[in-house]
Amino acid sequence: MNNKAFFFLLLSLVLLPLYAFAVVSVGGWSPISDVKDPHVVEIGVFAVSEYDKQSKSGLKFVTVVSGESQVTAGTNYRLMVTVDGSIGVAGAGVSKKYEAIVWEKPWLKSMNLTSFKPTV
Repeated sequence: MNNKAFFFLLLSLVLLPLYAFAVVSVGGWSPISDVKDPHVVEIGVFAVSEYDKQSKSGLKFVTVVSGESQVTAGTNYRLMVTVDGSIGVAGAGVSKKYEAIVWEKPWLKSMNLTSFKPTV
């Protein structure tokens, strides 16, 4: 095998894993380091409020426990939120955890709740 072919093969073997890692990383979820950040809390409050508007559940936001973000055509936020249980129903005042996914387009000042479900 001549030197050019060997060099090309070696270079390919070195760069291919780096390319594969970059492809997988784009659009992946990244942990949110500060869940007490006012913007993250605002998104959590929005998620619970929006879910309550749609379901009339009586859920009240307590805190964001953890979260991840994903850059798309905007930003998806997957937050684990703690809420107080339904008002006027057995179990009222009981804290529960939910996973909320909110899609935000900050340049349009737009947020959409795309998923809200109890955690197991």
